[in-house]
Amino acid sequence: MAPRASVVEVETPTTFAEALGAQEELLRDGLPAVHVAVVRGTALSVGVGVPETAPYLRRAGEQGVPTVRRSSGGTGILHLDGDLVWAIVLPRSDPRVGRDFVQGYGRFGAGLVQALAVHYVSAAWVPAPGLSTEYCPLSSRGHVLEVGGRVMGAAAQHLTGTALLHHGTLSVSTDRELVRRLFAFPDPSIAERLVGLAERGIDLPPKRLADAVARELADDLGFG
Repeated sequence: MAPRASVVEVETPTTFAEALGAQEELLRDGLPAVHVAVVRGTALSVGVGVPETAPYLRRAGEQGVPTVRRSSGGTGILHLDGDLVWAIVLPRSDPRVGRDFVQGYGRFGAGLVQALAVHYVSAAWVPAPGLSTEYCPLSSRGHVLEVGGRVMGAAAQHLTGTALLHHGTLSVSTDRELVRRLFAFPDPSIAERLVGLAERGIDLPPKRLADAVARELADDLGFG
């Protein structure tokens, strides 16, 4: 039998920086855990490898958007008020990590697909579309959560010597104009590939949505 989670935690509302701090603490603990938070405010997060000279960091400063550096990979992603951020932590030796964990977006993110299916939203984890070098959900790295041919979420990973952090986002709303101001696209219409739950007619209280996602993530991993 799979070990039970040490933590299934829901926070709402909280800043992206605070949510990320909670995820990193769980990673340091290294025990099975699920964490879901509702974002308060707007923030730009960037992957660990993004240089300080990245143009979208400068643009974020000009727009008054706070930036937060993740320990995971990828480039930049905009988090809006009311969006969800979620995380799974598993010990590195846990069989659920598997040798294919780098390609495990569908496995680790299956709970999001199931949570959306309850509301008749058909979602799937698919290879990232490769439309942008700056904006992570539209880049060519990893997989993204696609709904109706548009991107509603993304994920990234951080593997330490003791545990794996697989964390991601679920967009409730979109601000394509702000995305265009922060990130350079070869064609401005590329931002139309982004979508949020609100545009799909899903209007749930944030805590209820966060609870549902946490429950599905935990159940899918056998946390109980």
